[in-house]
Amino acid sequence: MKIRRQRGYGASRTIPELNAGPLPVYISRTAMTDASTNTQGFLVVLSDVRSEDEHDYLGWLTTEHVQERLGIPGFLGVRVFRRPVADGRRYFIWYRLASADVVDSAAYLQRLNHPTPWSQRIMPILGNFGRGGGTVTDSAGGGTGEFLLALELENPLQAADDMMAATATGGFRAAHLLVTDRDKSAVQTSERALRKSDNSFAVLLLLESDALKTPEDAAAALPPGIMLRADSLFSGSYRAIFSLQN
Repeated sequence: MKIRRQRGYGASRTIPELNAGPLPVYISRTAMTDASTNTQGFLVVLSDVRSEDEHDYLGWLTTEHVQERLGIPGFLGVRVFRRPVADGRRYFIWYRLASADVVDSAAYLQRLNHPTPWSQRIMPILGNFGRGGGTVTDSAGGGTGEFLLALELENPLQAADDMMAATATGGFRAAHLLVTDRDKSAVQTSERALRKSDNSFAVLLLLESDALKTPEDAAAALPPGIMLRADSLFSGSYRAIFSLQN
């Protein structure tokens, strides 16, 4: 595994810390560069981390947690993004899975029901926790972007083809449509019982770009009739901090 310093990237818009200065440690075994993730599974995990807890959180995340998860059969890779929020940062963790069946697989549930001592300390401090796993039903474009725009959608499926074509050519490097399997994502576990909250989503559109994009940028590319969910925890502009892949 190679660890290296990530260089800073410029952006055309100003959001605190999203386009300021060098990023922290970037971890990568191999680059996750293929946007053609159709029929693959996913797991998205979201949480707010207070500034005073971030050092411990990042130590746990990078040296124990994602390593443990990628040791589970069917976990293929992970990309971690973040954005500033009040009193800290919101972390957006996107796991690539072999299929949606990994979300409630015996091997994964075994880990969720036996959290490590470090995980038991971290879980209760995570605010606005959200989680959803299922299938990447559509992908368009190619490569990966330094910035990720996540949009929770109300009614995308009837216009999926038009939406993917539009966003993939609207200044975004790649677009992915994620549909949550509610039953697989809602399994009760020991780790879940440690958290203060558990939110989820039905459908998430992820747009990758080389420069910072906003929901307004995406709205200009979306076909008529696509509704964004108001006040979504998951929606927002995030910047990559590291990736890890088997």
